Amino acid sequence: MKHKDGKPIGQPDKNRIIPIAIIFVVLCGFSFYIGGIFCSEKSRFAFINSHKSLESPTGSSVASLKVKSTSFPECSSEYQDYTPCTDPRRWRKYGSYRLTLLERHCPPIFERKECLVPPPDGYKPPIKWPKSRDECWYRNVPYDWINTQKSNQHWLKKEGQKFLFPGGGTMFPNGVGEYVDLMQDLIPEMKDGSIRTAIDTGCGVASWGGDLLDRGILTVSLAPRDNHEAQVQFALERGIPAILGVISTQRLPFPSNSFDMAHCSRCLIPWTEFGGVYLLEIHRILRPGGFWVLSGPPINYERRWRGWNTTIEEQKSDYEKLQELLTSLCFKMYNKKDDISVWQKSSDNNCYDKLSRETYPPKCDDSLEPDSAWYTPLRACIVVPDPKFKKSSLTSISKWPERLHATPERISMFHGGSASSFKRDDSKWKKHIVHYKKLIPDLGTSKIRNVMDMNTVYGGFAAALTNDPVWVMNVVSSYATNTLPVVYDRGLIGTFHDWCEPFSTYPRTYDMLHLDGLFSAESHRCEMKYVLLEMDRILRPTGYAIIRESSYFVDAIATIAKGMRWGCRKEKTANGSETEKILICQKKLWYSSNKS
Repeated sequence: MKHKDGKPIGQPDKNRIIPIAIIFVVLCGFSFYIGGIFCSEKSRFAFINSHKSLESPTGSSVASLKVKSTSFPECSSEYQDYTPCTDPRRWRKYGSYRLTLLERHCPPIFERKECLVPPPDGYKPPIKWPKSRDECWYRNVPYDWINTQKSNQHWLKKEGQKFLFPGGGTMFPNGVGEYVDLMQDLIPEMKDGSIRTAIDTGCGVASWGGDLLDRGILTVSLAPRDNHEAQVQFALERGIPAILGVISTQRLPFPSNSFDMAHCSRCLIPWTEFGGVYLLEIHRILRPGGFWVLSGPPINYERRWRGWNTTIEEQKSDYEKLQELLTSLCFKMYNKKDDISVWQKSSDNNCYDKLSRETYPPKCDDSLEPDSAWYTPLRACIVVPDPKFKKSSLTSISKWPERLHATPERISMFHGGSASSFKRDDSKWKKHIVHYKKLIPDLGTSKIRNVMDMNTVYGGFAAALTNDPVWVMNVVSSYATNTLPVVYDRGLIGTFHDWCEPFSTYPRTYDMLHLDGLFSAESHRCEMKYVLLEMDRILRPTGYAIIRESSYFVDAIATIAKGMRWGCRKEKTANGSETEKILICQKKLWYSSNKS
């Protein structure tokens, strides 16, 4: 080819064009990437402004998230017992069928409260354990209704400025101690360390669980928020483990085959109705070889029916239906005396293997994960224990306290779980607890009783505190690896939870909250502000929060905490890491200036 003047046109060098084109594409792509990061970060942290970071112990500067300082207002005093996901103000939105209204129904994001829940007027720091088991300050749980309605059953009584807990109950008028003594005669395994974990459905004020603590048995006391005001709040005020919950249409937030014993004392759950789903749920969470204890209707109906506003024929029919259902679930009558009956779940799978396809309830199919328990609907089918775990039954698992440090068989259920990782975790938390006690001298004393580990793995934090006068609620994120079966196999207690939602407890029910990297793991799902406000709701005034977190989040957390009237200080980790810090915070005691 030539120019119009006849001179040849120079051909471009192809070898030169290719590198230039590549450089051009790379530069365009890099510019697009930087722009995307800037835009997304600008959108995500639109509220960010400049804020002076806390001074780090070493004085070094590490990249950190900055947030605008905010002072949160007080909620109205009518919210002093606010339980967001079980709020009676919202019950009218849900049906009464199978008491669905008492289940978790969390408010949408636009209805969330961005205020600080106040304590009742006259609130005092709780009475210290073990004295708290028998008495609490009236002004801390100022509910006269339960005192009036239940005084004849000796649940509690008001004297002066205190509520006293005589240890009575509907089925143990002579005191809970005598009742449990009889139970131990029927179940010798309660005495030798075989039984370590228990669940009490319809727990009242948790006197049964409180008595068992002295006998080396750790109980999750469960009750709904219903017309018995503040049952669970009373339990936690006493220093006894408890959680809001009800067996209705959803599974309880616990893994399968976990509790060594389950108990119901006149809890009035219709066990044989709706295809037996309530008893099927107890069967699911009860360990193979575990015990189910029932007192109250229809037990001992021959003597008791007159006081139950029924007929002997009706109660006899109820008892026969219950016995038939239990037999179909591979339970066997273990022992019985007076008002207490005890059944034992099959310790192996021989009974389940013999169940035919025509039996009812049927065995669950493989589509239903046995340990799925966060908003998982109840189904009228039998969860058969996995036969490969032969050492997880009550007859095979180590007795307490050896169980605490024995590597659980079910650790093999998830990726990375092994005996070596279990031992490393145990060793790590022993060192961390030594360091924590230097930072908070109250830890390990009677000043701290109710403790929550907000995102545990194997329960190592709780295990390192077993010799202290505390109990620990181990929380495993419903979005994390399911390690809660390991926690229960160690003889510890815990629950599933999603920290993007409020927890199932009353305000002011924990003395200490501990979290390890929770914001690093969940900040892409959960807004930090709402998690911290929930921590403020459930933490007692003068209570502590130990926040072990990436250096990136620590200053932002401290800024939000200051707006919640917390006093915080940043500390080094035991190994002096620059990428991880510890924030020690203490909630201040204040009284509401707003009146309902």
